[in-house]
Amino acid sequence: MPVEVERKFVCDTHILEKLKEIGAVCLGQYEFKDQYFDSTDFTLTLKDFWLRKREGSWELKRSTSSHSNADKRAQGGCTKYREITDMLQIRAELMEVYVDPTSDSFQTERGKDVHEFEKWLQEMKLECFAEFTTQRCSYALEYDEGHGKVRVDLDRADFGYCVGEIEVLVAEGNEMKSAMQSIEKTAEILGISGEQKTRGKMEVYLQRFRPDHYTELLKAHVM
Repeated sequence: MPVEVERKFVCDTHILEKLKEIGAVCLGQYEFKDQYFDSTDFTLTLKDFWLRKREGSWELKRSTSSHSNADKRAQGGCTKYREITDMLQIRAELMEVYVDPTSDSFQTERGKDVHEFEKWLQEMKLECFAEFTTQRCSYALEYDEGHGKVRVDLDRADFGYCVGEIEVLVAEGNEMKSAMQSIEKTAEILGISGEQKTRGKMEVYLQRFRPDHYTELLKAHVM
């Protein structure tokens, strides 16, 4: 199961120039709409589970790290999330934290296609709590010396927030250290400081439009 190791940064004007200077390859520009789902009492997000529908495709991002401040500092501002795109696997992950296994909803054959999966979500009363569109420009870097491939995304959300992301997708285990090194090297080349946390699109969205939800996530140290 792939793990997304990611570090966010503020999109300064010099970033594009730096990317060109170091030979980053532009992968293109595109736009997409995200919708995020949870129960009314925030059962999923309080456990750092993020169920997302992006342009018709479902994905669950599940944190692999603890929420302690010490752990976050040790990661150098990076986050680590498993990315799950198979609907049956997403359903199995959600049932671990949300569904009573003795209930009628615990049926492994349900949720094989989008229609059945979305019907099940409705039965579980999982509702959209955030929806926004992002314009993204993506770049790719490849290093020697075992640092591997790195992706840099520059995002502008339709609610007026811009943020950059340095991302490496790896398998769990020994590759984690290499991913962190790649991200650290990229941040250093781009002149990105690690002294201050950069907020992601979701954090800013919740603070602006869902303050009660945001407050609960702060209390749980998810944000």
